[in-house]
Amino acid sequence: MKTGLITSATYQNHDTGPGHPEQIARVSVINENFKKLNNKNILWKKPSLITDDIIKDVHDADYVDLVKKSFPSKGFSFLDGDTIISPGSREATFDAAGSIISAIDGVQNREFKNAFCNIRPPGHHCNQNKAAGFCILNNIAIGAKYLLNKYKYKKVAIVDFDVHHGNGTQDIFYENENVLFISTHQYPFYPGTGTEKEKGKFNNICNIPLPAGTNSEEYLNAFEFALKKLKEFKPEFVLVSAGFDCDFRDPLASLKLGPEDFYNITKRILETTKKFCNGKVVSILEGGYDLQALQEDTKRHVDALLEYS
Repeated sequence: MKTGLITSATYQNHDTGPGHPEQIARVSVINENFKKLNNKNILWKKPSLITDDIIKDVHDADYVDLVKKSFPSKGFSFLDGDTIISPGSREATFDAAGSIISAIDGVQNREFKNAFCNIRPPGHHCNQNKAAGFCILNNIAIGAKYLLNKYKYKKVAIVDFDVHHGNGTQDIFYENENVLFISTHQYPFYPGTGTEKEKGKFNNICNIPLPAGTNSEEYLNAFEFALKKLKEFKPEFVLVSAGFDCDFRDPLASLKLGPEDFYNITKRILETTKKFCNGKVVSILEGGYDLQALQEDTKRHVDALLEYS
């Protein structure tokens, strides 16, 4: 089978202004690289048209209404100090959430074995009712709830290897025994959450905080604990918050990973969970702000997905 690559041109209209790290080029350079590689085992697909009821399974109705009213007719507006929106952000925001629905449906319908969603804006800092850290809707949480509600899965795992703790995702699933949330992240660091003491109501939260300067060997050793939790949980479907700002070149953080590490992380997730979920894995872009690193890291991430497709 193939690996799906879900993306949309609407991300180009989500203008965050000059100098903002969450820039249009992040997704552009990744798409351009995969088009140049022209791998016949990658199936390109557009996001699904997402409905309010799917979004409101995760986000408060008042918050969804506020977001819809906040998109400006011209210029820029702020949902929080870091999260800038422009007129074109509306389509990009809902396509970002729709991408994970498209990816999940594609896996379920056997269009492809697994998938990577190359989208922006990212999502993992957004909780039920608050935008934060460049994130407007929590795309991966929307995907997890969709798996629980539409496809009636009982065990969904989310692995978040972004350099920043996925505080929004943790908040959303803190009291949900059907979702295991695992996060590796630099700590202490933005957003200030993600200690080992934050375990969830059902011991379903696993935080692995890492000090600045953590290198490949140290990271992969620490990641063994994440794999142990995955084995214990036995997920039926795995979602990955794929943030590539752990790369040593990233301007916003201080971990020391490289392209081969993202291949190894992805391969270990797939290898550890294949007997439980039969390879049903969907990843979605979160952070990563060095453009060259993004091209190289996402290629190796998708290389691992292709090996298991």
